[in-house]
Amino acid sequence: MTSPQMINDIFQWDVKAWSTALPFWEQKIKVIPKGNALELGGRQGGLSLWLASQGFNVICSDLSDSEVTAKPLHQQYNLSNVSYADIDASAIPFQDHFDVIVFKSIIGGIGRFGGMELQQKTFDSIHKALKPGGYLLFAENLIASPLHQFLRKKFVKWGDTWRYVSLSELKSFTNEFRSVEIKAAGFASAFGRSESQRNGFSIIDKVICNSVVPDNWKYIAYGAAKK
Repeated sequence: MTSPQMINDIFQWDVKAWSTALPFWEQKIKVIPKGNALELGGRQGGLSLWLASQGFNVICSDLSDSEVTAKPLHQQYNLSNVSYADIDASAIPFQDHFDVIVFKSIIGGIGRFGGMELQQKTFDSIHKALKPGGYLLFAENLIASPLHQFLRKKFVKWGDTWRYVSLSELKSFTNEFRSVEIKAAGFASAFGRSESQRNGFSIIDKVICNSVVPDNWKYIAYGAAKK
């Protein structure tokens, strides 16, 4: 079982909301061979930490400075099965290579610079880099409710340039995959201004909002896509 401290290190921000994806992912990796894995947009390398702890040989990647940024976290856990590479997620230099590819909250930023076309290119690149039968495990920011959209533009410095995606767009982006499961979570947690506030609001999400709020108003999508 993944410890609370490791969960914090894996997700790092708005942990209670985003870690909703973890039990779903853990069920998926039970059937994935413990071979090659790739994290895209890794930053501090939280998802690489998780996959390495599950026995995968992981490449932790970001656009630049991947090793400098992520290695300190992995050293805390004495991991020897993580390597580093600077990789553009829309042009992954591998084909039929990975058993699993993971990312968290990168598609909106990619759309910031290249729009929907570059977002689709990223999913196509991931599909190409996976082995047949390999899995993409992902979590991504959704466009969410009109209230979320308004507050992002007002209070988030990149909120008016980030290209947040909808559930229907995610389904379209993953159309080339053989099977796809996408779930949505989180509503109130996004309104917290500190991690303690977000943790508090996540209780409201867990007890009420995740059950009664429409999926297209939620702000996190997570899922799995099998090549």
